[in-house]
Amino acid sequence: MTRASIEVRDLVVRYGGVVAVRGITFTVGAGEHLTLLGPSGCGKTTTLRAIAGLEKPASGEIRIGGAPVTGSGMDRGIVFQDFAQLFPWRTALGNVAFGLEMKGVPKAQREAIALEQLRLVKLENFARSYPHHLSGGMQQRVAIARALAYNPAVLLMDEPFAALDALTRDDMQRLLADVWRTTRKTVIYVTHNVAEAVYLADRVLVMTAHPGTVKTEVAVRLNRPRDPLSVEFLDYQKALLRLLGQGNKTDSRQDSKPERGADIRTEQNHPIAPTKRNEKTGGKQ
Repeated sequence: MTRASIEVRDLVVRYGGVVAVRGITFTVGAGEHLTLLGPSGCGKTTTLRAIAGLEKPASGEIRIGGAPVTGSGMDRGIVFQDFAQLFPWRTALGNVAFGLEMKGVPKAQREAIALEQLRLVKLENFARSYPHHLSGGMQQRVAIARALAYNPAVLLMDEPFAALDALTRDDMQRLLADVWRTTRKTVIYVTHNVAEAVYLADRVLVMTAHPGTVKTEVAVRLNRPRDPLSVEFLDYQKALLRLLGQGNKTDSRQDSKPERGADIRTEQNHPIAPTKRNEKTGGKQ
């Protein structure tokens, strides 16, 4: 099973004279799911595009599996937010098989692989359907299957469920969690949805507003599958919201400390001890 680690060191990306991201440094272990979380305009997508080889850094280094990234490549699968990423003249099967076709895989073999990937995302019965016959959620499932079909080492996902309605988004998050457990791909996932970050990620990098930098790292130590209504899940949500400066939107208590269980690190990578509570009384110790 192909997967690889990712190293980003002192990444700087500029658009003209504007610094979009500055000094971004982090690593992702092989098979780990890392989420980039932050407000709009903080450089999450720019960072992802640089890793994808779609943006040229002004300085810094990106390595995948130890090899430097100098442009786009078949070692990275990408899923964007826009439904228009699918080819409208190709069926679901044809879309998923496209990358394999570009690699010169024979037709019978690539269609067998594509059908298996559609089965993974529960769309095998829609293999001959065109994108305009599919709902938004189904189109995104095809996009995920296409990104996985040629077995990339890394899966890069840029807010793929942001345009979906709430119920479909919840279904897609569960599906992606299942797909990740099956494939164990190395994933970098961009979102500004805190609950989504807690549900999907092994670790969350919280980014600052423009210019984008890494403010904090949070390791999400919850068993999978995760229960979004559990106290522990909500504790992580509250901790991340406070780090984003939005804690008062969901919690009336003006408590700046992180909740129990949240392993949070500052820009200097020093851990912030989680708040302890008395389990019998519910109070803090």
